[in-house]
Amino acid sequence: MSRPQRGDMRYSDLRHEIDQGTAASTIPAWAGSVLEAVAAGDLRIPAVRHPLGFFCLPVERDGDLGVCLHIWSPQLTTSGSTTSLVHCHSWDLLSFVLYGRISNVLGRVSDGTVHRLFEVTGRGGEDAVTATGRLVDYRPERLERFGAGESYSLPAGVFHSTVIEGSGEAATVALGRMTRSGSDLSLGPLDAPSHTQPRFVCGRAESARAAAVAAAGLAARYDITC
Repeated sequence: MSRPQRGDMRYSDLRHEIDQGTAASTIPAWAGSVLEAVAAGDLRIPAVRHPLGFFCLPVERDGDLGVCLHIWSPQLTTSGSTTSLVHCHSWDLLSFVLYGRISNVLGRVSDGTVHRLFEVTGRGGEDAVTATGRLVDYRPERLERFGAGESYSLPAGVFHSTVIEGSGEAATVALGRMTRSGSDLSLGPLDAPSHTQPRFVCGRAESARAAAVAAAGLAARYDITC
């Protein structure tokens, strides 16, 4: 398999490959080139410990569009959520699974008494997590499972949580498109106050370590050669 360099594929190219059904023959090689470059220190992309339990390598941000590599692994030290894993985005997500098995639990929120709704807003190096006056109930409705080579989409505003099956090792290419409507939302305890949560940006060594773990997982799944 030929290996594109990082600059060869951007949001529009990756989206096209997924939409055309050709992603499995191109995206893993592209992702491998990015991961190996970060692991070797040849490409500086600081990883971010995401509060939802994965590492994020932000590869591209162009206006309302963004491309990230998301990495889950018990080999890495991750951050935890101060609210819960049930959330919804203010942006449309399209993900391609590089390796591992991912389960998304999709549910519905209605006015109720069990959870408080929190708005999450990025603010520099931290997230402002604001308690709203709305109390809700949450009902899981559908489980969707995806494996290597498959893609899935989550429109803005859909409440869900994500579980990594089996070994807990997985990685995706995540494409985001802002919709300019609504906020990132999360469900939390009734008595939790508004607060801020730091975004932990990793140094070069930890970013390289996360990339190396993902590169190894990718190489174990695909025959990627230079």
